[in-house]
Amino acid sequence: MTEQTTKTNEIAAFLKKNAVMVTALLLAIATSCVVPVDRAYLCYFDLKTLTCLFCVLAVVCALKNIRFFYMLARKVVHFFKNARLSILALVYITFIGSMLIANDMALLTFLPLGYLVLKTTGKEKYMAFTFIMQNIAANLGGMLTPFGNPQNLYLYTKFSIPNGEFVGIMAPPFALSVILITLCCILFVKPEPLSIDDAEIKLDPVRTAIYLALFALSMVIVFRVIPFWIGLIVIPLALLILDRKALAMVDYPLLLTFVFFFVFAGNMARIEPVRAFFSALLEKNTLVVSALCCQCISNVPSAILLSQFTMNYPELLVGVNIGGVGTLIASLASLITFREYVKHNPGKAWRYIAEFSAFNFAFLFVLILFMQFCV
Repeated sequence: MTEQTTKTNEIAAFLKKNAVMVTALLLAIATSCVVPVDRAYLCYFDLKTLTCLFCVLAVVCALKNIRFFYMLARKVVHFFKNARLSILALVYITFIGSMLIANDMALLTFLPLGYLVLKTTGKEKYMAFTFIMQNIAANLGGMLTPFGNPQNLYLYTKFSIPNGEFVGIMAPPFALSVILITLCCILFVKPEPLSIDDAEIKLDPVRTAIYLALFALSMVIVFRVIPFWIGLIVIPLALLILDRKALAMVDYPLLLTFVFFFVFAGNMARIEPVRAFFSALLEKNTLVVSALCCQCISNVPSAILLSQFTMNYPELLVGVNIGGVGTLIASLASLITFREYVKHNPGKAWRYIAEFSAFNFAFLFVLILFMQFCV
């Protein structure tokens, strides 16, 4: 095999592995032909989101390298002792985490834990289901708090929604989501016993403490307590000293995927026929239109785009939250789950997408139907 053939095969493998990133790039290029590049492009990018994503990815890689998640996985198995309860625990942890640290951060933190629980106990058959439930839990769990999902924070600020009213709007779909997720885990996971060897795992106390402190720093940035650029300086510098391998392990194609989708969504919002089309539709049913819009251009850009044409923020808020389930691009957090699954299960992407779509569209249908009777 020639060197050129080897490089061609490597490029083909890279493109196949990062198909979502390539798709996002093509969409960004296509819309850039309609909306020429100008200074407004600089406003497309959410630097805080990209910084937090990078910081959490890097710290999670460092924690993986000291086997921190492996230790947590063992504790989950020892405590719950069967597959159903363990998977329920993983999903609930992700659900609660999304309310506190945002949906994408919850997935970055707890997907590795889910993988290790199933891998170390030989229950890989539940891998796709668990990842899908964790993804749904992250997208729907974050709806209850203003900072749980990025679109919440945007709408909460834009319309100056009072805290009590915000929770009141989101409480019904949140409660139904808890019930649906619990029922799915009970119906689709058998209470099979789990076992794991009793080998003792010892963590480096100094590195563990430092990495957890760095993770806490990332969360503080999410809550806007300190400027995001502090994390961008402190975390890479600390890992350059303690674990350079962690920085090399960061999923940079995922970061680029977010960048390309920011360009695509920003351009879509500036295409006048698109804006006119959505303006007319919103007059008919804000909740349904916003939920369906998310299926095409994701929930964050949908919130930004549609908020320009309606003052019906209760329905818009619900729509862009429940609209986070559905297609793979309905929520950018779903891309995190997809990438993590494909990384551990090469060759099973289409099977995952089929199962992902079945569960997500079922949730979307039930939630929309339920909310039509509530509003």
